[in-house]
Amino acid sequence: MTDVMSRPNAECPDDCPGLADAGVDRQDPGTGERLNRLRAAVLGANDGIVSTAAVVVGVAGATSDQTTIAMSGLAAVIGGAVSMALGEYVSVSSQRDSERAMGLPAHAQVNPWSAGIASFFSFLLGAALPFATALLAPAAWRIAAIFGITLVALALTGALSAKLGGAPVGRSVARIVVGGSLALAATFAIGSLFGANVG
Repeated sequence: MTDVMSRPNAECPDDCPGLADAGVDRQDPGTGERLNRLRAAVLGANDGIVSTAAVVVGVAGATSDQTTIAMSGLAAVIGGAVSMALGEYVSVSSQRDSERAMGLPAHAQVNPWSAGIASFFSFLLGAALPFATALLAPAAWRIAAIFGITLVALALTGALSAKLGGAPVGRSVARIVVGGSLALAATFAIGSLFGANVG
């Protein structure tokens, strides 16, 4: 086995140890890395939508002050994007270490930098939707608008995630929309309770 795993990828047979387990197509060395970036991007966008929306809805439930909502949302966007990128980098670095231990050639290994960068920018894009809504929507229907935009965005990312993973679209969309709705409802309830107690 050691001899087989030490061969160049072009000489490795179809049942070469490590390749199938890592989900890498021997005929297309870039497949694993492309899937790595797509996965990181989808997760980053989804997290950006949910976490930012949850923060701005929670703060909007406590106060109608636009500056407070904007500053809280901006902190959530920046902190969340950096955190997501670091998390992806660490996670994919561990995966790359495992791939090296299995003997995968360098061109077939995942890249933690590309995963972290993809996650960072997709988080920003996802977060931009609820954040912009919180800033631009009239105060009278700000919370409803954030809920609506967030759930539509989650449905889209859920459908994309299902398509990429070959999973049933309806089930994936339902899970992510229900989960996002619960997160928004919980943070809004906490913010409203906090606002009522302060008032």
